[in-house]
Amino acid sequence: MSFPYPDRFVSALTRDSLALILAGGRGTRLGGLTTQRAKPAVPFGGNMRIIDFTLSNCVNSGVRRIGVLTQYKAHSLIRHLSQGWGFMRGELGEFVELLPAQQRTTGSWYNGTADAVYQNIDIIRAHDPRFVLVLGGDHIYKMDYGALLATHVETNADVTVGCMEVPLEEASAFGVLRVDDEWRLTGFQEKPRDPQPMPGNRDCALVSMGIYVFTADYLIAQLERDSGDPASAHDFGIDILPRAVQEDRVFGSPFRDARTGKRAYWRDVGTLDSYWSANQELIGVVPELDLFDTQWPIRTFQAQSPPAKFVFDDDGRRGMAVDSMVANGCVVSGASIRHSILFSNVRVEEGALVEDAVVLPRVVIGPNCRVHRAVIETGCVLAPGTVIGVDPEHDRQRYEVSPGGVVLVTPEMLHQSLDYVR
Repeated sequence: MSFPYPDRFVSALTRDSLALILAGGRGTRLGGLTTQRAKPAVPFGGNMRIIDFTLSNCVNSGVRRIGVLTQYKAHSLIRHLSQGWGFMRGELGEFVELLPAQQRTTGSWYNGTADAVYQNIDIIRAHDPRFVLVLGGDHIYKMDYGALLATHVETNADVTVGCMEVPLEEASAFGVLRVDDEWRLTGFQEKPRDPQPMPGNRDCALVSMGIYVFTADYLIAQLERDSGDPASAHDFGIDILPRAVQEDRVFGSPFRDARTGKRAYWRDVGTLDSYWSANQELIGVVPELDLFDTQWPIRTFQAQSPPAKFVFDDDGRRGMAVDSMVANGCVVSGASIRHSILFSNVRVEEGALVEDAVVLPRVVIGPNCRVHRAVIETGCVLAPGTVIGVDPEHDRQRYEVSPGGVVLVTPEMLHQSLDYVR
């Protein structure tokens, strides 16, 4: 990825930055996928977790001082971070630190995004960064934060907000921005019912991605000010940003593909439909998100498992996968997989047909099952002959069905025991 700044200039900025990843959210719109885990820990893309994208962006950008703020059902996330992200070299000043809610400054747990960062203000001071990146841990995208930091310095900003264009009908789910010709913010509305379109484009609005660069001294001052305001919701989008726009230098930085200049890939996988769709996009011949990009690898923890195995080659009993992604440890035994993703250690038995599905780790799909347009949660065991995704009324009686018709099946719905680690 390229940008018009000298590499040494950018590397100096990234080395002097601290990234704080907000990873304590419940993700309630994902339904049963977040019953036992926080949204950033939800598996994605065959062998990753959602948070791996933000973490990989940090490491690939040269930002190697990272704090992960956890709260809601964090065990799965903490275990993943300890297994997969312990390679940073502490003696070189690199780290991924866990920052759980621990009532450091108040008698309450994290109460809003700004409060979560404020409760770690002593840790920010101890690391003494020049800049602080505040990032969400629940989006799928690849971004070079070095370019964002360079823009922040070039504009002499107090705050820089990563932003992008979205269709106007979707904008009410985001913080909507107004900018002048120099990309300085002139207005900020958090999730307005009637969002304003962009100048010159009545079909789109400019929205915040929840990606912020703060000059560290400025951030500390604003957090201290906000903490003493009894009327504040202690939220970046509701309180910190609107006030900063009125009083200080806040600039937007549009997220665009460096080669084409068009809107870059970014997905909010906050609903079952969007989660299923983003996974399905990866199966395409030339997907917009390239997981095979060696210049920008997405790092993760992978258990040591044997290669995927396909057995039997008889008519009507052929182990095969077409237009699919199949992770290590899977065994497809006389079954057919079409346009689906199988995560690690999945077993699909004789006569089963799996189509347009996202099958999470350690699932067993029994003989003669039919699974269509579904998400099967970790550890499920489907009994022989189970049919999912064919009869909507039957599915609604037993499982969770999204507005778009995607069926979610969890061990709880099958009256099966839960894995302790999800």
